Amino acid sequence: MPLNPGAKRVDLGLVDASAYAFVQGIRSTREALTAWNRHPWRVLRWWLAGSLAAALVLLAAVWVIGQLAYGPDWVSLDVPPFVTGGPDDVLGILEHNLLVLALHAMACVAGFIAGSSLPMQADGHRGVVRAIHEHGGRIAIAFVAGATIFSLSAQALVLGTSVAHVSYDIHTTPGLLLVALLPHAIPELMALFLPLAAWIIASRRGEWDQLLAATVVTVAVALPVLIVTALWEVYMAPHVLRAVLG
Repeated sequence: MPLNPGAKRVDLGLVDASAYAFVQGIRSTREALTAWNRHPWRVLRWWLAGSLAAALVLLAAVWVIGQLAYGPDWVSLDVPPFVTGGPDDVLGILEHNLLVLALHAMACVAGFIAGSSLPMQADGHRGVVRAIHEHGGRIAIAFVAGATIFSLSAQALVLGTSVAHVSYDIHTTPGLLLVALLPHAIPELMALFLPLAAWIIASRRGEWDQLLAATVVTVAVALPVLIVTALWEVYMAPHVLRAVLG
């Protein structure tokens, strides 16, 4: 049965476009990593500032919800950071935090694909598929913005109600309880939001081709911070709580 020459040319074009996008993406990632290695603080300071802002917004929302939901309810005080735990508790905290970090890191990768890789392949498509490839960056911004707002809202609601009930049961205020948790809460939240901060900054500047490199760097920075904060929450936070709250 004879082959369709036109279809064969389109397929080859798609393969060439995908291969070119892949090679260009690797090249851009290497160039970004090399440039950042010369002046790392120029890049990190903006990412850290963005992640700190996100952490403070979340903690402020938790405090507000804690004030509104303050009252009695059943809560468990037999787990860290209220009591000293063990290795299993450290692993449990790390498992949860690494899942959140992985989701945020995947947003960076998705932004790289949508904003940098897809537009290079647009010429090989027609109609709606072509429009999606051409406007992948805008679609990615809308999707990640919605997912981030939903994530922040859900975390604020869960953490806020927990803080409200715990502070009521131990006869303190949500604000004072949050102050006692800040030594590990701030760096932990900053580490979790670091990939999203890099994503937002890069997307605003149109630097989609740097998002893959940003994923590598932010995850590498966040991992040791999350390990330290998990250890702190299990072994040190109970003593800080007793010292601050009596």
